[in-house]
Amino acid sequence: MSRLISDLGIIKPLQKALTDLEITVATEIQEEVIPIILDGSEDIVALAKTGTGKTAAFGLPLIQLVDAEKNHIQTVILSPTRELSQQIFNNLKEFAKYIPEVSIVLLSGGNTVKSQIEELKSNPQIIVATPGRFLD
Repeated sequence: MSRLISDLGIIKPLQKALTDLEITVATEIQEEVIPIILDGSEDIVALAKTGTGKTAAFGLPLIQLVDAEKNHIQTVILSPTRELSQQIFNNLKEFAKYIPEVSIVLLSGGNTVKSQIEELKSNPQIIVATPGRFLD
C-alpha cells in the first residue's frame, strides 16, 4: 500500500520541492528508509533497483536533519562515479531549494581542486563527492 511522502515526517519545504517535481507518493524504499533515518536511532543499509527513489530515500531525511545554524560539514555522501555524484548533487539541490540556508557542495573530477577548495570555505553542511576527489 503506497503512502504519501507527507505521511513520512518530511517537513513542508521539502514537500513543496517534491510537489514541484511531481513526487507525492512514496516508493517502497522511501517508505522503509525515511522514518528510520529521521528517527536517527540506528544505522541502515538499504538496497533497491535503479529508478526506485533511493536518492530521495536518504537525501530528504539527511537534508531535514541538517542543523542550519551550524556552519560545518554534517553529512558526507560518497559516490563511486562523477556522473552519479553529479546526479545525487542535482537531486539534493532540487529537494533543498526551499531551504536556502542548507549548503550543498559537489567534489568530483571535472572541476579544479582549487575551485572546490574555495567552495568548501563557504562551510557547507552537506558534501557529495567521489572518493578520489574527497581525498584530494
